[in-house]
Amino acid sequence: MPAHVAESDSTPDPTGTPDPTGTTDPTGPTDHTDPLAHERAHLAASRAALRAMREDVQALDIRDVTANWVNAAVLQSQIDDRIKALADLSHTPLFFGRLDYLHAVGGELAEGAEGERFYIGRRHVHDAAGDPMVIDWRAPVSQPYYQASPKNPQDVGLRRRFGYTGGELTAYEDEHLTDPAEAARTSRLLQAEIERPRVGPMRDIVATIQPEQDEIVRSGLGGTVCVQGGPGTGKTAVGLHRVAFLLYAHRERLARTGTLVIGPNRSFLHYIEQVLPALGELEVKQATVDDLVTAGVEVRGTDDAAAAVVKGDARMAEVLRRAIRSHVTRPTEPVVVVRGSRRWRVPAYEIEEMVDELLARDMRYGSAHEALPQRIAHAVLVRMEEAGEAPDDRVQNTVARNPAVKAAVKAIWPAVDPEKLVLRLLADPEFLAAHAEGLLSEDEQKLILWAKPARSVRSARWSAADAVLIDEARDLVARTHSLGHVVLDEAQDLSPMQYRAVGRRCSTGSATVLGDLAQGTTPWSTESWDEALFHLGKADAVVEELTAGFRVPREVIAYASRLLPAISPGLAAVESVRESPGSLAVREVPGGAAELDAAVVAACEESLRHEGSIGLIAADARIPALGAALEAAGHAYLSPGEETTAESRLTLVPASLAKGLEYDYVVLDEPAAVVDGEPDERTGLRRLYVALTRAVSGLTVVHAAALPEALEQ
Repeated sequence: MPAHVAESDSTPDPTGTPDPTGTTDPTGPTDHTDPLAHERAHLAASRAALRAMREDVQALDIRDVTANWVNAAVLQSQIDDRIKALADLSHTPLFFGRLDYLHAVGGELAEGAEGERFYIGRRHVHDAAGDPMVIDWRAPVSQPYYQASPKNPQDVGLRRRFGYTGGELTAYEDEHLTDPAEAARTSRLLQAEIERPRVGPMRDIVATIQPEQDEIVRSGLGGTVCVQGGPGTGKTAVGLHRVAFLLYAHRERLARTGTLVIGPNRSFLHYIEQVLPALGELEVKQATVDDLVTAGVEVRGTDDAAAAVVKGDARMAEVLRRAIRSHVTRPTEPVVVVRGSRRWRVPAYEIEEMVDELLARDMRYGSAHEALPQRIAHAVLVRMEEAGEAPDDRVQNTVARNPAVKAAVKAIWPAVDPEKLVLRLLADPEFLAAHAEGLLSEDEQKLILWAKPARSVRSARWSAADAVLIDEARDLVARTHSLGHVVLDEAQDLSPMQYRAVGRRCSTGSATVLGDLAQGTTPWSTESWDEALFHLGKADAVVEELTAGFRVPREVIAYASRLLPAISPGLAAVESVRESPGSLAVREVPGGAAELDAAVVAACEESLRHEGSIGLIAADARIPALGAALEAAGHAYLSPGEETTAESRLTLVPASLAKGLEYDYVVLDEPAAVVDGEPDERTGLRRLYVALTRAVSGLTVVHAAALPEALEQ
């Protein structure tokens, strides 16, 4: 599609038409002789305008506009956030594209007048008069930058992409969407931006969002979207950009209800944490599922895979529900309330009716515990009124706190401590058997019972799966607070009980669910999105599939896709749009461990000759040996989550932590060891699939043992 490409060190193509509209903008008239200089001038003027916007906020004096110190503190916090959002990040282009419309946007155009021009960037920038110099990429007027095409130009005559080196504008590329003579071709700047070396944390993809990604990003707040995407399809970036879009379109609502991004581990969250701030969004919180459920619970124990699978099964929710309800007992005696010289009697059968009603309503256990004394007190007030008295709400509250009422409620509907309940289920075989009857087999019950029962909640060695059970029990007692929107990444690895824990956090809101069924690397990973969304409480979610790969080279993804029939039959392979001959090397090393270590170090040294980040991925058990080999060869290395720099570009990555990460060049050590490090072959092959698809520019596989059969084909 590009009809014209210009760079700072080349002469613009005289046959191109870099500025067909001739419209004006805040930097002055169009310079037909040097469009690049004109665009650089607009960039400089836009940066100056952004500085002025920031200085205006910094100069605000709130001393006379707040009634008290609380209001002043809140307002000052909002001002501070605004100042941060208006920071000009020198390494981040202020705008990355331009749209020249054929007509006026949103209005009629006078005869002879020309269309409007908009520069598309990460945030809105206006001049002193309030006229826009850069339009936020999320604004409706910006959408054609991602969606317009020669078949559907959406009134766009020209789309211009900009190329940057560091923070300097060095190139531009034009597409004349209404010119039938312009041949279709791949955007060189778009390709260069996708392939730009990755040093540091994950960056936004706002300049390279594709039409199918944009549709998902701009989908409404009201519905939940599930994105199935293979390696390199940009699903994580799509989810983060959707949050940024929703905050733009529904800022007031989400400011009240909150947003949350949930990732698989801390390394992953550290890797993605700069994406939203780069888009001007500073208030989105990030957490792992473990962070959500371990409040007040110290996780010190572990489960074997079989026990963790049972504890994570959705049947445990019903076991917990039965166990909590077992604390409710039928009343056998009336409640007698003494007030002054009068005695008011509520018979046992009437209290039993109240209990039956509360049980039938399926209220939270704690809410019913609080409602029962009010029901009994109301029955007493009815009797008072029948006797000619005129009690009010204050009398009802007083009766509800009467010792006789409190004693009856304690006996009938006692308070339940969620931690103690789970402790008893895991420590008391009879208690578990009573409430798991018809749900868990005897063998399954034995799997989850503690061999050495803890004596108290404080001494219990809770596992991560136990913490999820406690979270479920807490919700059965008192409703979990719901947020406005939750993004759940690497969702395929969650158990049904973990899905329920996340679903509670967005029960009245919506979610963006991201994952790849082929990358499920837990024994309890989901087999279908329909099942996962059911447990999440979002069965009506729309499932979208991304199959176009933009990150992993075609040769690499084709090699990794040989595993798909074994790990996820029926799942479509990713079709990479990037051809990169020579991006894959598979090297067999004769000899023992020492020869293998030396070959891996040599492969890392070879990769370090290239620009960008390098990830050495290996089975967890191989990490100490490889770390020692790198140190012996004089190579410092980082751990996952530590930020790469120009001076330190090599990261040693345990295969268990590789998911979601990406590196320009990957050296994969001993695939057979990666497979053998998992409890079963399918999980091991899925772990290997993840490791094989972390490379952006090149993958070197080094092995001494035989490769898995699927890769040998």
